[in-house]
Amino acid sequence: MDHDVISGPRGSAIERDQTDPLAPVRQAFDLPQGVVYLDGNSLGPLPKAVPKAMAQVIERQWGATLIKSWNDHDWINLPSRVGEKIAHLIGAGPGQVICTDSVSVNLFKVLAAALRLSARPAKILSEADNFPSDLYLVEGMNALLGAAAPAFEVAQTDALLECLDESVSILLLTQVNFKTGAMHDLAELTARAQAVGALVIWDLSHSTGVLDLELDAANVDFAVGCGYKFLNGGPGAPGYLYVASRHQGSVSQPLSGWMGHAQPFAFSQGYEPAQGVKRFLSGTPAILSMTALDAALTVFDGLELAQVRAKSEQLGSYLIHLVESIDGELELISPRDASQRGSQVSFRHPLAYPIVQALIEADVIGDFRAPDIVRLGFNPLFNSFADIEQAARALKTVLMTGGHLESRFSAQKLVT
Repeated sequence: MDHDVISGPRGSAIERDQTDPLAPVRQAFDLPQGVVYLDGNSLGPLPKAVPKAMAQVIERQWGATLIKSWNDHDWINLPSRVGEKIAHLIGAGPGQVICTDSVSVNLFKVLAAALRLSARPAKILSEADNFPSDLYLVEGMNALLGAAAPAFEVAQTDALLECLDESVSILLLTQVNFKTGAMHDLAELTARAQAVGALVIWDLSHSTGVLDLELDAANVDFAVGCGYKFLNGGPGAPGYLYVASRHQGSVSQPLSGWMGHAQPFAFSQGYEPAQGVKRFLSGTPAILSMTALDAALTVFDGLELAQVRAKSEQLGSYLIHLVESIDGELELISPRDASQRGSQVSFRHPLAYPIVQALIEADVIGDFRAPDIVRLGFNPLFNSFADIEQAARALKTVLMTGGHLESRFSAQKLVT
């Protein structure tokens, strides 16, 4: 087959896009002409609502009303307002989600809260293939606690349930694997952990905005997530944390900064935590970056996450079919079953890095994950079936012409 030709089953990409109910949402994003963006699982593209919202805050609020904006424009409650928007996307009732800090900082907070809440000897269980930063956080906390540090067990994924016994006080997992896209059953694992008396912390950074999450229904204890991936909040956008209502009256967190105080502007000598999830705030909210995220979240207005998830599954299955029609050494490492896969498809190849660089030059932006993974993520809000077909065509061209073998594509950059 000619390397310019890519075809798929059950109708063309054009026909699929014509009947896609989410197709109009693409117009809410400012996408570079001619670029196929399959890296929204690392950094979402710019929603068109963001520049206007940023200009409003910079020019008319910060610029015109200065410090009065904390009251006049209610900056002080922005973490709660954005948190409630995110709560809608993760199946959380009111008062359980706050937008603040980064995923790492928020994970530190909820880990400490869970350790204090647990009545049994502390032991944290995670998996070896978890996002490394989450494991680093546990290591750092343990170094800080010294002799009082909890036991920390890291299990292989296929041995996770075997290790989940009554010795475990906290189960820490990322729902969607950042390399393979393999997805844990959040509800089942939460139930299994709680059946042996453990608290559960979920990292939903690769889930929020593309999966139909139901944290309250699954009885989740704690969760953290990211604002700059599928929520499209911009580079360095603040994250969020979720604390189930049933825990909020009895938990405390170690970063007891003034914004988590019951009366921040009383400037009292002692710390008294705020009511509810607000006690997980610490320092002054980053109003500019949080404004960008707040505006980006308007893209989800009126959308059903079940519909978003359905399209994600279809995009992934279409991509797998097309790529597997290519003659090459690409090995699928993502689950073939769409119900077991997040919003990405990953392939293993010994020359993964130069392949990704060659694709980027061809205006198909995916990313590389060490040591040998081509990772293609997709956001159903802006990616089309035509995007998937164009990406597969570019990949086939790269492999069949050997374009990735040029030495310049092997020179690794700081950010991969």
